[in-house]
Amino acid sequence: MKIATKRIYEKYSREDGVRILVDRLWPRGVSKAEARIDFWLKDVAPSPELRKWFAHDPKKWPEFKRKYVSELRKNDEHVEALKDIVWKNKIVTLLYAAKDTEHNEALVLQDFLEKR
Repeated sequence: MKIATKRIYEKYSREDGVRILVDRLWPRGVSKAEARIDFWLKDVAPSPELRKWFAHDPKKWPEFKRKYVSELRKNDEHVEALKDIVWKNKIVTLLYAAKDTEHNEALVLQDFLEKR
């Protein structure tokens, strides 16, 4: 099993495997046809309050990760749905819209899933 992350604005590749959008909001300027997603799991995304608090500020990254993992641990139903998809597929790519490729929820999710 391989879990990758990728900006949804990057070109589609067959090597992406199953493509899962993990943002709560649909990305601007991307049609559903262009996105070529297999699943949109917006309920595993950070809560609106956490997303707004973080505002992609790298200084808040350690605290964001801690708070987001805490949210994930309380979100059994949706996390289990994500795990089912991941475990049933050899390759999964978690898609996100953020410009910051080093500080985003997909990376936290990737780490969370790989540790389980």
